Amino acid sequence: MGIRSTSEFDVRAFAARVEGFEQERLSPLATRSYPAIRARAEVDAAHRTPFQRDRDRIVHCKAFRRLKHKTQVFIAPEGDHYRTRLTHTLEACGIARNVARALALNEDLTEAIGLGHDLGHPPFGHIGERVLDECVGERYGIRFRHNEHSLRVVERLERDGEGLNLTEQVRDGILNHTGSGKPATLEGRIVRVVDRIAYINHDIDDALRAGVLERSDLPVAEIEALGETGSARIETLVRDLIERSSEEGDIVQSDDVGGAMLRLRKFMFDRVYLAADAQRERPRIEHLLRALFDHYAEHLPPPAAAGASEPERVVDYLAGMTDRFAIRTFSDLALPQGY
Repeated sequence: MGIRSTSEFDVRAFAARVEGFEQERLSPLATRSYPAIRARAEVDAAHRTPFQRDRDRIVHCKAFRRLKHKTQVFIAPEGDHYRTRLTHTLEACGIARNVARALALNEDLTEAIGLGHDLGHPPFGHIGERVLDECVGERYGIRFRHNEHSLRVVERLERDGEGLNLTEQVRDGILNHTGSGKPATLEGRIVRVVDRIAYINHDIDDALRAGVLERSDLPVAEIEALGETGSARIETLVRDLIERSSEEGDIVQSDDVGGAMLRLRKFMFDRVYLAADAQRERPRIEHLLRALFDHYAEHLPPPAAAGASEPERVVDYLAGMTDRFAIRTFSDLALPQGY
């Protein structure tokens, strides 16, 4: 017997099977895969849930591929083992999916949000985001936030301006993985917490590797509470997140463990992310990004989406750059070119 072609019957049969599985296996608090809520209605797939389709669209989009050449913390590192935005995304996604499974929540939704959460991050990590925010504030009186730009990427910029037409729940999780908003789904709230769990611990690992920190620099009380190694700290944080969330029916951490994580995060901002001695490249990065911003504000790049305003055209182009493309573009603009 040959493979049947996709038909309305195939779609309904697959959806019914998934709905039955979710009714039997998932928590009553889990987000259901059907019906798909999209800005533009689509026929569902006969072999993938709506959230699986979102996941695949994100993984196959251009912005996702660019993450491999965007800095996590250390700018253009010489070693091969430092994290990039892509490796951070994959690490965070794996942890988040593990938490979702343990809580009987929707793994596919969690994965899609995790894979898409940093698509709008500009080049050069925390420094790049801060400098771009300062530039648009000074010239246009607006703010740049990477979570908001991540949403713009999937809604307006990908597929030559058509966007990915992701489900409402994935878009919500991407937008609210950081900032003042709270994700509408428990799956989105998992990604919000796990994003921090992942980057705090792998950034400590990279800072130790780079010599920016020594083990003796790490705060004693927080390390004693969470664990001596990155894997031990992640295990402590994940177990606490699962246990407390199971008890509360929401995604929460205990005061002791969650508080230790937040203090460790503050330590990383003070000593690594924003510290002058740990950010030796900041003056050069700031000079580079400001020069590119000024150039493209005066010589607008082509719009990446129909109806884009002047600041959107500038931000879309700069935030989409990888570290190495930004460096190459700056070199082309600033250095004499041979004949």
